[in-house]
Amino acid sequence: MNLLEVDRLSVRYRATEVLHDVSLSIAPGEIVTIVGPNGSGKTTLLRAIVGAVPAAAGRIQRAPGLVMGYVPQRLHVDPTLPITVARFLSLPGGAAKADVAAALDRAGVPGIARRQMSELSGGQLQRVLLARALVARPGLLLLDEPTAGLDQPGSAAFYRLIEEVRRETGCAVLMISHELHVVMAASDRVICLNGHVCCHGTPEHVSSAPEYRALFGTGTHGALALYRHEHDHSHDHRNDSTEAAE
Repeated sequence: MNLLEVDRLSVRYRATEVLHDVSLSIAPGEIVTIVGPNGSGKTTLLRAIVGAVPAAAGRIQRAPGLVMGYVPQRLHVDPTLPITVARFLSLPGGAAKADVAAALDRAGVPGIARRQMSELSGGQLQRVLLARALVARPGLLLLDEPTAGLDQPGSAAFYRLIEEVRRETGCAVLMISHELHVVMAASDRVICLNGHVCCHGTPEHVSSAPEYRALFGTGTHGALALYRHEHDHSHDHRNDSTEAAE
């Protein structure tokens, strides 16, 4: 049984139809990545899945008892607001200290529970947001461009972390990414979105699809081969491997 079924979903913002007739499914344990140009409705789709925006048509069906964890693209922390990492992770459900510590450890930032949120670096903040999503032990993890603002080494490290989380916990991952080379290496399936589903399937299938190439060009297929070679043989995430995907 799939964890999530989205069937012919449409979403409107006033008179503007942002998403039209979108269908997708997420199976247990798989990593599915959504790609698309700016304004294509990627964030709106994730927000509809978590119930933050209403559907104009269609339906979203979740597996019974499914717990979802959501990592937003960014979070602005008021520097004048005194809140520690531990306090942030315990809101709003009052998570136990042991669960908070375990989530921080899994997210790769152990020992920062007493730090102020406003003192964190960009990379630390993204890992704390991931830890907050992991506290509830989700069966489906949703990530909205989680590496936006991070440098290339930080971005590569974060995506490796997501793969580790999936392997260790068995959770499925649905994420939005603009880093096409990483998407192609890390995903089981890719969904190309531009207000509707342009194409979907394995990374190899999507990178060869005319709809995908019309949006992103033909260089991304070479990025797939290059990045997979580096990922499989050396884990050497260099800036060179990103150039073909830009």
